[in-house]
Amino acid sequence: MAGKTWFITGTSRGFGREWANAALERGDRVAATARDTSTLDDLRAEHGDALLALALDVTDRDAAFGTVAQAHQHFGRLDIVVNNAGYGHFGTMEEISEQEARAQIETNLFGALWVTQAALPFLREQGGGHIVQVSSIGGISAFPTVGMYHASKWGLEGFSQALAQEVSEFGIHVTLVEPGGFSTDWSGASAKRSQPIPAYDGLRERQQQWRAGTVPGDPAASAAAIMRVVDADPPPLRVFFGTAPLAIAENDYASRLATWREWQPVSELAQGPSK
Repeated sequence: MAGKTWFITGTSRGFGREWANAALERGDRVAATARDTSTLDDLRAEHGDALLALALDVTDRDAAFGTVAQAHQHFGRLDIVVNNAGYGHFGTMEEISEQEARAQIETNLFGALWVTQAALPFLREQGGGHIVQVSSIGGISAFPTVGMYHASKWGLEGFSQALAQEVSEFGIHVTLVEPGGFSTDWSGASAKRSQPIPAYDGLRERQQQWRAGTVPGDPAASAAAIMRVVDADPPPLRVFFGTAPLAIAENDYASRLATWREWQPVSELAQGPSK
């Protein structure tokens, strides 16, 4: 699908950067957003008018609507909208402050919602499009010390699955990309951390040891994968990126099913007598 127009949030680094570059390299046009658009100067110098660099803080709903409209006016259409902006917050549920919890949800969940809402009228009017939501294996499973991150991604998963059913009649597709661990700065410079409570130091150490034993994916390699996804007809509702997520999901869902089946008599008790 050469010649498509993308709108991608969070393009200063990581997946957003790699995907924007790959789209430009194959001849597509990209409206790329970042808090600091100077991070896109090299792409702008290389690709010229094919790149529209736009400053955006996705937590600002009015700004999200204005920026999406600006991109549409500039290019005349939007084919692929990628909600990639987000960050990881590290902290146990007891450690997370109200401000930290709200900030995580504002960026990862509401930020994606605002951009999605802003893009939908344009996609409906043109009779199609593709919304790509960057979720995580943490959108379907959960691990200690990143509970608020999970809350944001589980929320993204829920509204996006509902959205896919709401907009299918308009020719609009929705895909949840669910990466495992990748060599981005998700747990580095872009991450935020709560003030630690010493009681959880042992848990944190075990989690760090577990993460140290995993092999991260290559963000540059993910560019070829996202092109396969956006070129598919039809594209998937969900797709893992990386080798680790499938086994995690299989183990998690097997455990859930076993527990639900074990407790089905209690579930039926709660239903009450049939009338």
